[in-house]
Amino acid sequence: MKQTESHKARVSQLELFLAFSRISLSSFGGAIFWARRELVERRRWLTDRDFVDVYTLGQLLPGPNVLNLTVIVGHRFAGWTGAAAGVAGFLGWPCLMVVGMGVLYQHYGALPYVQQALTGMSSVAAGLLLATVIKLAAVLPRNWRPWLFGILAFVAVGVMRWPLLWVMGALAPWAVFAAWKEPE
Repeated sequence: MKQTESHKARVSQLELFLAFSRISLSSFGGAIFWARRELVERRRWLTDRDFVDVYTLGQLLPGPNVLNLTVIVGHRFAGWTGAAAGVAGFLGWPCLMVVGMGVLYQHYGALPYVQQALTGMSSVAAGLLLATVIKLAAVLPRNWRPWLFGILAFVAVGVMRWPLLWVMGALAPWAVFAAWKEPE
């Protein structure tokens, strides 16, 4: 990863807590859209390329990808205490909200209006995910190899329903080799 201006900035633990609180409180249906908006567009802590790099690393590590991104960004700007502050902001409010919503759903979940609202929210979440994919794809290098491996992975896991671990185990070495041999 190239050294950029964003790597030199020092961000306080409180700023990290507030930024990741805002991401998690905004992110019904998926946090990646809101994480990119907050970290790249609003706060300008990361460039688009930095965001794609950190998000990719977060996907490769075990665990939820945006939580991994939270730890990486928090640590980058404020060390381990920054990582802890980001995680607290990212997970604290949703935990409280899920408990509250669980209680409400237990009492009102069978109502037709509630069912219709949940159906509408799932459509919005799918649209946000598609918009994020388009924005992230725009910063990828204009090369056919990454697209080839992305399409192969999608077909293998999404269409053929092959186990993700097997697909990654088969494609990852070839993708690394292709990136290594790619002229700069």
